Amino acid sequence: MRALCVLLMFAGSAFAGQEKTVRDFGAAGDGKTDDTAAIQKAVDSGIGGIRFPKGVYLISKPVVVDLDKVGFTSFVSDGTCQIVMAGAGPAFRFVGTHTNGNASPTTFKPNVWERQRTPMIDGVEIVGDHPEAVGIEASGTMQITITRCSIRKCLHGVHLVNRNRNVLIANCHIYNNRGIGVFYDEVNLHQSNIVGSHISYCEGGGIVTHGGDIRNIQIGTCDIESNMSSNTSPTANILIDCSTSPAGAAEVEISGCTIQHNSKSPDSANIRIIGRGKANAKGVQHQWGHITITGNVMSDVMVNLHLAGCRDVTFTGNTLCGGFKHNLLIEDCTHVVFGANVLDRNPPYGNDSINATVFRNCSDCTITGLHVSGVHTAEAGVVIEDCARFNFTGCTILDCENVGLIARNMKNSRISDCLIRDDRKIAKRAPSIKIIGGSGNQIIDNLISDGAN
Repeated sequence: MRALCVLLMFAGSAFAGQEKTVRDFGAAGDGKTDDTAAIQKAVDSGIGGIRFPKGVYLISKPVVVDLDKVGFTSFVSDGTCQIVMAGAGPAFRFVGTHTNGNASPTTFKPNVWERQRTPMIDGVEIVGDHPEAVGIEASGTMQITITRCSIRKCLHGVHLVNRNRNVLIANCHIYNNRGIGVFYDEVNLHQSNIVGSHISYCEGGGIVTHGGDIRNIQIGTCDIESNMSSNTSPTANILIDCSTSPAGAAEVEISGCTIQHNSKSPDSANIRIIGRGKANAKGVQHQWGHITITGNVMSDVMVNLHLAGCRDVTFTGNTLCGGFKHNLLIEDCTHVVFGANVLDRNPPYGNDSINATVFRNCSDCTITGLHVSGVHTAEAGVVIEDCARFNFTGCTILDCENVGLIARNMKNSRISDCLIRDDRKIAKRAPSIKIIGGSGNQIIDNLISDGAN
């Protein structure tokens, strides 16, 4: 008898300790009932961990998480929960009050740590069923963490607005959205990491920053592809656009990703960075940058890498093919270093790409170890145009249809120790190197198949 009482006591304790779910607040999860009020009630109750059992939860307006009011809050499922957003705006809107401090611990108000830090969304699928439905929106948050989520058929997947700090997005599928996958929208945001995620088929771009004041973006080990619509121009799988902000975006690292594919959409790019910002109050127009791009595989777009108005960029250890216009288009940039990268024509990926490399109106750049092969129809495999203090050394340019390298109006620069050859059996071979205008240059110790012109 005593043993039975002990067993019942433990059973009662376990039952009493079971965590509540949205079903306890009236959510049906049948895909037909509007569960907005029930889920909002669960949030406003302050229980913190909002759990979703298996089901389809229809909502018609944003579920708002006022972090300072309700305290620490997370939405948690195991991948069997689907949220269908049938109204305009975000399915989940997180609102915090970290709107003045930076990421330094000394700038935080006590209530941020005591009530707001690290809101989480884990294991939830969000599906848009309205033209203006958005997956997740964050404003004023500290350490928002989005993991193992699927977001599709929305306007934007993750929408970062106003001001946030320390954003982490990991192991997510952000797929087939009408707008942007992860959207830094005129936001003041320092410290964000996007890792191990699949971001694809979002018509307005994969990862996009517009304006704002953005620092410390790390994008790593993701598959990012086909994030461009033929009706949206220009955009990119990764687009960093500083043109509308005097603060701009800087301190960016993109590494270990596959970034590819949008056939021949106009002005498509795998990575496009527009670094020259809007003039600030003192009339200064900064070239934003401080960027490292390394260890990525890129292919199948109009331009694999487009840099415009950038400063302090390192591009090394990448493999590129299938640039329908350009593999590299580098314009109005300074203090750019290109190390060992492969820019090839890989036969299994088709032969209808041009794969040109162009450096235009750039200064103070070092290009070394670049391997360029099989550029078709362009005037040259590599064009260096209106550039100054340009060090192009130790590179290989092979079997291009026209000139191997053209230097046009280049000043105070050096082309040295390069292998520039076309050894194909063809009737007429173009010059390996062609120098047009310019002054103060040194062209020395290159191994070429035909005389320079």
